[in-house]
Amino acid sequence: MELLPWLLGFVVKYPEIMASAACFLLLFCRFRRRSKRIPTNWPVVGALPAIVANAGRVHDWVTEFLRAAAMSHVVEGPWGSPGDVLITADPANVAHMFTANFGNYPKGEEFAAMFDVLGGGIFNADGESWSFQRRKAHALLSDARFRAAVAASTSRKLGGGLVPLLDGVAASGAAVDLQDVFMRLTFDLTAMFVFGVDPGCLAADFPTVPFAAAMDDAEEVLFYRHVAPVPWLRLQSYLKIGHYKKMAKAREVLDASIAELIALRRERKAADANATGDADLLTAYLACQDEIGMDGAAFDAFLRDTTLNLMVAGRDTTSSALTWFFWLLSNHPGVEARILAELRAHPPSPTGAELKRLVYLHAALSESLRLYPPVPFEHKAAARPDTLPSGAAVGPTRRVIVSLYSMGRMEAVWGKGCEEFRPERWLTPAGRFRHERSCKFAAFNVGPRTCLGRDLAFAQMKAVVAAVVPRFRVAAAAAPPRPKLSIILHMRDGLKVKVHRRQED
Repeated sequence: MELLPWLLGFVVKYPEIMASAACFLLLFCRFRRRSKRIPTNWPVVGALPAIVANAGRVHDWVTEFLRAAAMSHVVEGPWGSPGDVLITADPANVAHMFTANFGNYPKGEEFAAMFDVLGGGIFNADGESWSFQRRKAHALLSDARFRAAVAASTSRKLGGGLVPLLDGVAASGAAVDLQDVFMRLTFDLTAMFVFGVDPGCLAADFPTVPFAAAMDDAEEVLFYRHVAPVPWLRLQSYLKIGHYKKMAKAREVLDASIAELIALRRERKAADANATGDADLLTAYLACQDEIGMDGAAFDAFLRDTTLNLMVAGRDTTSSALTWFFWLLSNHPGVEARILAELRAHPPSPTGAELKRLVYLHAALSESLRLYPPVPFEHKAAARPDTLPSGAAVGPTRRVIVSLYSMGRMEAVWGKGCEEFRPERWLTPAGRFRHERSCKFAAFNVGPRTCLGRDLAFAQMKAVVAAVVPRFRVAAAAAPPRPKLSIILHMRDGLKVKVHRRQED
């Protein structure tokens, strides 16, 4: 009974606030009804009404308005934002920023602040720090002993972990979240490559692993920082609530987990100083501490940041790619049949040498990555004012977001039928693999920052497919899963599937 007089008094006392709220609600409802239009940049609130109205489907919404806007559009933030954002899916813009004018588009302080949880690792680094980390990582990933160890440990994990787990699921007839399975698999594999330790995340009882859960929470917060108004982010930081609190808890778990793993590796090294059999990346970094030129807390921070960056790169991108691929495969039996025939003609060995002969599988994986890139967008900022090939002006107050998800769905880039899953588009008439320019197919980044683990990722995905498809048929719902709001293109509700043992033809 007392609420109505209070509301009337509030309206009389604060008419400006009520008028602003009414306008915002009106704009929100308008954009709910007409979401496929190019978002309007309104005074004071900018494009916030359209952003809020489409927050649950941001990737598809961006794709829709970029189609109507010739693949580039400037989105202004509300009052108080540090600048506006150019959203683009134009390959010419990508080639310019990522390659031709690479030096003008460093990660920069704003990017490092937004992705602060990654510290000074390779994803955040610029200049000499980035060059050194990239050279070192390239040398380690190219080492023949490391690659042989990766192939052998992957084979063991698939044969002793993934296949028995799926066999048990098939026998029970129960549904399983295949996304969860792949995230557990890639977490274990990446931890083995990085730390030399198998954390046992992939197990029949699906144990909770705090390290993995903290990575998920951190990635959700990183996405939120891209879309939330800056004043709201600052308020959460000041009050230590909401996503600020969530990130703080995640970072505490990540730091503790990594510190424990580094300590274990150091203990093993101290116990057997002459050991030469370990081929994990952490052991390699510990062995070259003098070359890195750090000691004490600085070296510990370097190891923490480096290993976390490698864990994010190895676990999340591969698990995302595998999940979307198996959903596509379950809804395209013709593609599955061709992959099965190719695998039976060229069965992989434990060394993985035959994986390079799986041309159609490589095409199918590339097609899946085109439509569902694990990293759906890239963030860029120009250090000095610049004009992109599309004609858009950018600079320190106008950052750029490249939608890789949208680029794979642009008819101007991929032609008619660009939204269809068709691996044949990657094959020549002679049946050889057709390579595309990286600025058009940017799933592994472009230019000097091209992913160093590209070949390793393809080999790992092929090994998983080769272990699963000849033994099992995976049945998933036909409806497209909704992407999760994260910097990684995970499925919001997972991928529930039924697993059936495949009968020999």
